[in-house]
Amino acid sequence: QVQLMESGGGLVQPGGSLRLSCAASGSIFSSYAMGWSRQAPGKQRESVAHISSGGLRQYLDSVKGRFTISRDNAKRTVYLQMNSLKPEDTAVYYCSLRNGDYGPDFWGQGTQVTVSS
Repeated sequence: QVQLMESGGGLVQPGGSLRLSCAASGSIFSSYAMGWSRQAPGKQRESVAHISSGGLRQYLDSVKGRFTISRDNAKRTVYLQMNSLKPEDTAVYYCSLRNGDYGPDFWGQGTQVTVSS
C-alpha cells in the first residue's frame, strides 16, 4: 500500500501564490509517476499537472505558465507551485501516484485551494 499526505492548501487572493506538497510513503516501486488533479464544486475532476519517473512534465492548458510541478525523489515528494492564481483555480486538489509503469494508482485525501478577494 501507498499513503499520500498533502499539505499547503488555503485561501489566497487573486494573483497570489501557493505551493502544494505531497509526501508518499509505503511500498513504492523504483519507477513511479506523480501528479495533481483538482475538482471544483459541480465539476468533474481534471488532471492539472503530471510528472513522470524520468521528470517529463505535462500540464493542463489553463495552468501552463502559471503552475510548475516538481519532485524530490529522495523525499518521495511532489510539489505544485501555483502562481498568478485565479478564482477559477478554486478546487480541492488531489495528489496521485502511479506505482510502476502500469499502476496501481493511489490518491491523497485532497487539500482545498480557494482563490478569492
